[in-house]
Amino acid sequence: MDQKKSLLIYVVEDNKIFNKVVCEYLKNEKYTNFKSFESGKECIKTIENGEKPDIIIQDYALQDMTGIDVLKAVKKENNHTEFVFLTANENTEVAVNSIKYGAFDYIVKDTDVALKKVGYNINKISKMIHLKRRNRTIKLFMIATISVLVIILFIAFLQIAFKIFGEF
Repeated sequence: MDQKKSLLIYVVEDNKIFNKVVCEYLKNEKYTNFKSFESGKECIKTIENGEKPDIIIQDYALQDMTGIDVLKAVKKENNHTEFVFLTANENTEVAVNSIKYGAFDYIVKDTDVALKKVGYNINKISKMIHLKRRNRTIKLFMIATISVLVIILFIAFLQIAFKIFGEF
């Protein structure tokens, strides 16, 4: 399946213009499964209702809460969601805390390559998600294979035991 179509990406940005810029960037990069939110509470409510985004691209300074507040709330519901902060806040302490609480990256908006960095991070996260899913599938296959082998060995053991000791 095409990763650009299968990834569920949330954009959480209270600045309507920049929200639209990020969404247009995703659309131009052929991502088709994304949702836009203008508040952290709106995003959290959607997740509490059962949606599990793969990636959240968000501002740090939202009108209703901080990006770290959103990150903490989302991680309680779905620890697998990855966060990319895209913010004008250049405070190093905020950036470090964002990473400390589980953000994948912290990108400052004021550079002309900020959206390219977001795209690069989405690509890295996408590959990571794909590998995790693949590893999970391989692990399940290995467990099933080992289970079948154990059953075969048990049946073989029973046959040998019946031959040696006769029927019980």
